[in-house]
Amino acid sequence: MGDESQLPETGNPSIVLSVLTSIERDSTITQRKLASELGIALGLANTYLRRCVRKGLIKMSQVPLNRYAYYLTPQGFAEKSRLTAEYLAVSFDFFRHSRSDCVALFRQCEALGWRKVALYGAGDLAEIAVLSASDTAVEVICVIDSRLAGRRSGGLPIVADLAAALTCGGAGGIDGIILTDTQSPQASFDSLSSLAELSGLPRHSVVAPSVLRISPVTAAISGEPVL
Repeated sequence: MGDESQLPETGNPSIVLSVLTSIERDSTITQRKLASELGIALGLANTYLRRCVRKGLIKMSQVPLNRYAYYLTPQGFAEKSRLTAEYLAVSFDFFRHSRSDCVALFRQCEALGWRKVALYGAGDLAEIAVLSASDTAVEVICVIDSRLAGRRSGGLPIVADLAAALTCGGAGGIDGIILTDTQSPQASFDSLSSLAELSGLPRHSVVAPSVLRISPVTAAISGEPVL
């Protein structure tokens, strides 16, 4: 069983929204399947379900075979609508800021004569970066992400490591790497900077959009700080 006392009173809005969405879609969903869909531990899924019941967002009834069915209450539907609107607003804000940051960064790359770059970290930010690159003469050739190697992101191949990215660059290799890892950006930036030097690239060839808030302030390719 999850320990509800360990969670903040409001819980994680993203998880609450996912719970409400899953239950609206399938009232007979099991806790195990719910946990799998949300990518969280079974105990945590149970905790969120109980919290939603306690707050009047979900009602629960027993069905045959000792199972339970879950239904959204009118309050639950209202909360789902509110959280959805909030999620979309935050997502749009993230897209707007990330798009602006990435375009500015690609302009810097373009001004310095960079022509080929790799991204580091698959996900939403990587896809925004690919979109932003289309406004410049800089070509993104691949995305580096060992967890998803062999797949594609933003229409580009995902490779396992920097060595594979250098190979993708052909005879001229790549001019630099743009960090797009939103899970652990600082750790990735630090390790990638060292790895780039070992691979023959200048340490300053690793740059990041300001939305990732890399700290301490690091010199960008133009000598300007990445804020």
